[in-house]
Formats: sequence, structure tokens, C-alpha cells
Amino acid sequence: QVQLVESGGGLVQPGGSLRLSCAASGSIFSINAMGWYRQAPGKEREVVAAISGGDSVNYADSVKGRFTISRGNAKNTVYLQMNNLGPEDTGVYYCNAVIRTMTWLYERAYWGQGTQVTVSS
Repeated sequence: QVQLVESGGGLVQPGGSLRLSCAASGSIFSINAMGWYRQAPGKEREVVAAISGGDSVNYADSVKGRFTISRGNAKNTVYLQMNNLGPEDTGVYYCNAVIRTMTWLYERAYWGQGTQVTVSS
């Protein structure tokens, strides 16, 4: 019914950059907040960055000044520009979106399948 599809992960050297994309599709009535989470091996999933329906942004302290979250003009796509990457940024990155569908009155959170980001020399 609703799909979030991420792309843009990969292997990058320390100090490098990557840009993640996530596109929402399906029976969507409206999309509220969107965000990116990551899960490092052996650790819990943590929020990296989020953008509200009104385009207010928030970042985890560990990525402030290095990562930038933004939405596409159609508001169904969210991007994460990651600069000056370090080994601590390695993990699976998940897209999250709060969506109201055409068939249900209430919003709920949806998740993408995740994309691997590996920072290593």
C-alpha cells in the first residue's frame, strides 16, 4: 500500500560524502514528518535527522554540521547529504515517514528497507 525506497548507500573513504534518497509511493493522502535513522552493528537504531511537514529540521548532535536533510518539491522524497563521513557513521540507514493513506484516517509511521553505508579506508 505504501512503500519507502531508499538509495544512495555504499562504501566511502573517511572524509568522503554520500547522498541518500528515499521516495515514498503508494496510496498516500498526505506525508507529515520524514527522517533518517541508522543502526550500527550491535547497537540500537538511532535517529540521525528529521524534517517536519513544515520543513523544520533536527539533527543528532553527532552529525550536526556534517549532514543535511531536505525534501523534494513534491514532498514525497527526502534526502540526506552526508559530508565528512567517519567510520562512526557506518551502519544501515533507514528512511522513516509519517503518512496518512487514502484508506485510513490516522497517520502512522512507515519504514524503508534500509541502505548500507560503510565508511572505511
